[in-house]
Amino acid sequence: MTGRRRTAVEFVARTLERCGIIDAERFRPTMELAWPRIVTGFAIMSKQTADLAMVGIAVGTAGSAGLAFALGYWQIVTLLGLGLAGGTVTLVSQNYGGEETARASLAVNQSVLLAIGFALPIAGIFLAVPDTLIGLLGAGPAALRHGSAYLVYVAPAVVFELLNLIASRTYTGVGDTFTEMVARAGGALLNIVLSGALIFGFGLGAAGAAIGTTLASGFVTLVLAWGMVGRSYGRLGMEPSPVPIARGGPWFEPPLLRQLIEISLPEIGRRLAQGAIVFPLLWIAASFGPVVVTALEVGRRVRALINSVNWGLSLASSSLVGQHLGAGEETEAGAYGAGIIRLSAVIYTAVTVLVVLFARPIAGLFVTDPAAVAQAAVFVAVGALSSIGYGIDGAAAGALLGAGDTRWPFVASLLGRYAFALPAAALGLVTPLGIGGLYLALFLETAVPGGINYWLFRSGRWKAVSRRYRPSSGPG
Repeated sequence: MTGRRRTAVEFVARTLERCGIIDAERFRPTMELAWPRIVTGFAIMSKQTADLAMVGIAVGTAGSAGLAFALGYWQIVTLLGLGLAGGTVTLVSQNYGGEETARASLAVNQSVLLAIGFALPIAGIFLAVPDTLIGLLGAGPAALRHGSAYLVYVAPAVVFELLNLIASRTYTGVGDTFTEMVARAGGALLNIVLSGALIFGFGLGAAGAAIGTTLASGFVTLVLAWGMVGRSYGRLGMEPSPVPIARGGPWFEPPLLRQLIEISLPEIGRRLAQGAIVFPLLWIAASFGPVVVTALEVGRRVRALINSVNWGLSLASSSLVGQHLGAGEETEAGAYGAGIIRLSAVIYTAVTVLVVLFARPIAGLFVTDPAAVAQAAVFVAVGALSSIGYGIDGAAAGALLGAGDTRWPFVASLLGRYAFALPAAALGLVTPLGIGGLYLALFLETAVPGGINYWLFRSGRWKAVSRRYRPSSGPG
């Protein structure tokens, strides 16, 4: 079986090389890093997607609409963690590639402290004012009840999720994506089992989904923490981190902390710009009723599952570009980045065609009423088409992130979502465009940043930016 798999990989690698997409010698390390991350991303995204489907079946449209509102806030948590961990993967990959493992470990220590500092206030807000948060989005009484319950019970998971993302990015930065895949996939399976039991067996609805997420996220934290402090996993095939958390310190180095914050803040801004757009979109969708709210969320969830490819290719781009830059190999870093962008565009286009062809049966997994299925199917198809922009955006931004160039991608995210997508959605409220404004918004929010970040990569300025963060630049 291993020989057949190797032969298949070689065939794909040579085919892609002949088509001018990516060199075969670069495809192999790219996919070695990417495929476990793709599985990891699919596992993480499937949790909320499964919860949405199960709550919709068990509770109905009010339950799924309430969960849609609450998942907007949970997405902010995930994207905040991804932004913070962006600084982690840059500093870990460049210092590890430059054989400065002690400095890489220190970057991890400081990332953990920052993650806890962000997580605790957010968890407190979820516990203190859940009704206010859901009510701001225009939820009706029934949806408000379900959405508020989800926020209360998912609050402890905020801390777990941010720590999990720091650990995941640390493993990616050193080129080990298998360990985090096993932990994350196990957590996703546990999440679905627990949520299903609590939703259907105990009738807890959205609260059951939240409790399942919290317990499963805590499990993943324990598993990853074991390796992050340097402990062996035995015969599980997982590896302890080669840049472990240094329990005895030091925990602070001001120049390195400044670099971590300097890289992370624009990346946090870029990620939050991606996530925050959902709030006005949900508010606009709510004006058309709970069926449209649910349909919009179904389309977004399906797109998030497609975007699991980016979890692998974007992070492979960051890691490989960062490691080659850390070793002073700028030309090779550029070749990796360009090849991964082309590969991402091809994969996303192929997946999009499949999803569009099966949009209606996919929608039927979430809703049962014929009118709701028809509406959701349109959002599934539009979400799939818009994912192509996500693919280009993720791969290009990943290469820029590996170089530490995060400021202009942040600007690109703002422009795409708030100068183009949001006005397009708002047009639907005041013109005959109606729900069509939401379709256009889904497309523009990925196409515009994708185009800008591709242009930024092609410009090559990121190579100069990276020289400030390489080990040879010194701690300052």
